[in-house]
Amino acid sequence: MRGNSLRLRLGLAAAALIGLALLLAGIGLTIIFDRVLDARTADELDRSAKLLAGRVGLAPDGAPTLSRELPDPRFATPYGGLYWQIEAPDRRALRSRSLWDKRLDVSGDRGGDGPTVSDVTGPDGGRLIALSRHIDIGAAGGTATRLLVSVAEDRRGLAASRATFLRLLVPSLAGLFAALTLAMAVFVHRALAPFRALRADLAAVHAGTRERLPEAFPDEVRPLVSDLNRLLDAQERALGRARAGAADMAHGLKTPLAVLDALRRRLSPSEPLLSEEIAEQTRAMNGQVERALARARLTERANLHRKACAVSPVAERLVATMRRLPEGGSLGWDVSLPAELLYPGDEGELMEVLGNLLDNARKWAHRRVHVAGTVDGSHGRLSVSDDGPGMSPAALAGLGRGVRWDESRPGTGFGLAIARDVAEAAGARLEFGVATGGGLKVDVLWRSD
Repeated sequence: MRGNSLRLRLGLAAAALIGLALLLAGIGLTIIFDRVLDARTADELDRSAKLLAGRVGLAPDGAPTLSRELPDPRFATPYGGLYWQIEAPDRRALRSRSLWDKRLDVSGDRGGDGPTVSDVTGPDGGRLIALSRHIDIGAAGGTATRLLVSVAEDRRGLAASRATFLRLLVPSLAGLFAALTLAMAVFVHRALAPFRALRADLAAVHAGTRERLPEAFPDEVRPLVSDLNRLLDAQERALGRARAGAADMAHGLKTPLAVLDALRRRLSPSEPLLSEEIAEQTRAMNGQVERALARARLTERANLHRKACAVSPVAERLVATMRRLPEGGSLGWDVSLPAELLYPGDEGELMEVLGNLLDNARKWAHRRVHVAGTVDGSHGRLSVSDDGPGMSPAALAGLGRGVRWDESRPGTGFGLAIARDVAEAAGARLEFGVATGGGLKVDVLWRSD
């Protein structure tokens, strides 16, 4: 998947947003868990404080006493993590064994009756969550005494519960992230299905099996399809006008050229040099006309409605034709083409390209013409080589730039130019080189995708 893929970018954006949402959800759940844990701990401490309040009493000297210890063994274990303390107004205090010789530094509103929750320092330096509650207890003389009952728990135990919660939460969120990301990938794949269908329909138009794109697309894609159909119609009309104009111009020149050639023949006995000059110019003009006609035929097919064709059958028919032409029957024609070699155009275009290359080889070959082809993945190659006189490096470079390399050659000299024009219109290109026997080698190269 390429870096500029819409599906990749949508998938990465969705994964990032899902990850951010789950991260915020994890933070929020952790905060909620901490608050719920504190509230539950405060409720348990309040129950212990009420239990203490039911068991407290006053000694004759006003000091607080406890009729029975609380049952949790952590209250009786030094630094056991649970602590209680009962404090009288004169600062005399009754403490659990777990506090040892320390005391809880708690403060409470002496006038209030509700519980107060605060964080205090424990006897071993750790942080405690403490709940304090005031109670009024009557003495022997009938005067009520207000005592401060405090119960505290070490937060390290709560931290262990929090760590256990996180050990369960993190894998759960990771699994949820994977599931949501997979679901989003499926969603993006399904959401882009209309574009895949549009690509397939465009390929059908390009192959010539469909004239227009269907309108059965979602509302968001349908305007694009309508614009493409209008573009196809406009292109068809423009191609028709261009084809008609090129054909009219080419055919309009043929009659004057024929008249000029007839006049040249009448001058031939008396003015041989002038006649030859006129003949040369007439051949050049005829070449331009043939090239214009080839382009007109090419324009007729130069739209999205294209299809590929097998090279081997076309080559066999063309070679059979070449054998019947002058000098063609005396040549050896070697054809080695794989059946899977497909040219990215119709048979008419391939015949324009390959016909001109074979005709050029027929004119210059001494004994043999070799036609070969290869397929390498999405790349195709068609080669035509002869054992003729060949060309110099300078002439090859000039031919590669699209100029005529030999003004004295027989014929119009525009066959290779026509072959190049038709090949380039199909997305192929021509490369010129030296054949194994020293003659000219022309390679037609293309990609099938």
